[in-house]
Amino acid sequence: MRDQLDNILSQSPVDAARRDTRPALRRRFYDRASVAAIAHDYAVELDGKPVHTPARRLLAAPTRPLAEAIAAEWEAQREAIDPGKMPLTRLANAIIDGVADKPAPVAAEIEKYLASDLLFYRADAPRGLVERQATRWDPILTWARQTLGAEFRLGEGVVHVAQAEAALAAACAAIPGDPWRLGAVHVATTLTGSALIALALLRGRLSADAAWQAAHVDEDWNMEQWGRDELAMARRAFRFAEFKAAALILGSLPG
Repeated sequence: MRDQLDNILSQSPVDAARRDTRPALRRRFYDRASVAAIAHDYAVELDGKPVHTPARRLLAAPTRPLAEAIAAEWEAQREAIDPGKMPLTRLANAIIDGVADKPAPVAAEIEKYLASDLLFYRADAPRGLVERQATRWDPILTWARQTLGAEFRLGEGVVHVAQAEAALAAACAAIPGDPWRLGAVHVATTLTGSALIALALLRGRLSADAAWQAAHVDEDWNMEQWGRDELAMARRAFRFAEFKAAALILGSLPG
């Protein structure tokens, strides 16, 4: 199960740079991508024919806006179909093929992140970083306490901080059960290193941009001190596209 979700993140900018050594991308074979209502879902179609996932399931979303966003990725392809530029389609495939039948292992992965969430572990110096972590992270912890009923303990450095069972249980109760939200929250969690950031995104407490900034406090601080690494920034941009796909799914589903 985790392998299927991890495939969402398997293409990096380095992979893209190696495309010349791989088989050519498939040429675009259709004129138009569209959406058709089927039962309770909305299927993506190419020239009126349904699209299927790698597991040969129907590529269909639970809302029309979400299906239209997936179809827009197909419509945006030019002479060749580049999966690396279709993060929403790849995430939808992973949810349909890898989450729908077996959601429990996916939820369990999110629970593991909650037990050692990024937001719990603080720097003790320099002062600017300490203050920035507090500015970005403390409001999320306050939200978790006031809204989820989960009060967590903080520590300095990387030494594990054991959390109260009651706090973990309260936060775990907020993990969604339906496959689409669950898959999106899982991706947001793994990309940010924080299940709390992902849950705050799910509940509308954080925008996608604010959530991404909160997840990169340390990285941004280090870049300010030592300069930017262009390869690292390219990889981060690729991952942000994956994150925005997860955020789009969460924003497209009714509460």
